[in-house]
Amino acid sequence: MNIQDINKEVLLFLVFNVIIIFMLIIDLGLLSKNKHHTIGVKEAGYRTLVWVSISLLFASFIYFYDTDPGDPNRGETKTMEFLAGYLLEYSLSIDNLFVFIMIFQKFKVTPSFQPEILKWGIIGAVGLRAIMILMGAALVAKFYWILYVFGFFLIYTAYKMFAHKEDEFSDPHDSAIFRFVKKIIPVAHGEHHEHKFFVVEHGKRVATGLLIVLIMIEASDVMFALDSIPAVFSVTQDPFIVYTSNIFAILGLRSLFFMISGIMDLFKHLKTGVSIILAFVGVKMILPLLCELINIEKIHIPIGISLSAIISILATSVLFSLPDYHRKKHAHRKAK
Repeated sequence: MNIQDINKEVLLFLVFNVIIIFMLIIDLGLLSKNKHHTIGVKEAGYRTLVWVSISLLFASFIYFYDTDPGDPNRGETKTMEFLAGYLLEYSLSIDNLFVFIMIFQKFKVTPSFQPEILKWGIIGAVGLRAIMILMGAALVAKFYWILYVFGFFLIYTAYKMFAHKEDEFSDPHDSAIFRFVKKIIPVAHGEHHEHKFFVVEHGKRVATGLLIVLIMIEASDVMFALDSIPAVFSVTQDPFIVYTSNIFAILGLRSLFFMISGIMDLFKHLKTGVSIILAFVGVKMILPLLCELINIEKIHIPIGISLSAIISILATSVLFSLPDYHRKKHAHRKAK
């Protein structure tokens, strides 16, 4: 890579981050001034559609911008890498949102408090994800074999996710993270203190229950990133594509949460689909090593096949969930 290529990549990162900061100010600042506003399923659906549309526009930008005279297919390849990474992140995000819903339910956080927690959760996730991606890219660049470690880890994660039953979620109050936070941070008594993370109690500044919930949300996102970031490295080792696909998936997470919370049954079998995707990308990552061990010519899975497989698995998981969704919807209408 020459100096011109490096400057071009640095400029891309700078421009992208400036745009993201601007979008965060609009979505999490200007459009979220009313802390007491509860986001409904319909509004969340419109916001999700906007974020998905922006992500697709960015994919179009990659197609026309990331060109190479020596490689006429570069723009198309990079675009498919972005889309595959974005779909991977988004599908894993949906599974992670179920954990968010469970945390809110266990801590009895009402819908009016949830947007504020998710707003700061998204801001924290963007920063943490940037650090983790840069570290991951540096490791891959220096130690290529780390991809095989990622691959085996994803296969193990896929197995654990596939075997995990819905009723096995543990109470977050019993988690090590919750106990650790309670030890080091004084917590106020009572409820969630009207959208405040800190209050003064008996002349002492103490945290509210909302801060504990925010920390739990951030911790679960870090655990989620340990699966999702290695998964994206299975479709591309380009740091810019890994970073942008992650960030776009995170930006749509808040609106997606409020949409999903109203139609959870539509994604009943998503966990199975996500576990199959993780197994697929894990096998793809270790495939060169397996070919070398059994002494055969290396098998390369084109990015087009990877993207098609991810879309097909996600679509199938939703289709299998449809009967349960319609049955429960019909029962709810009948009960009214």
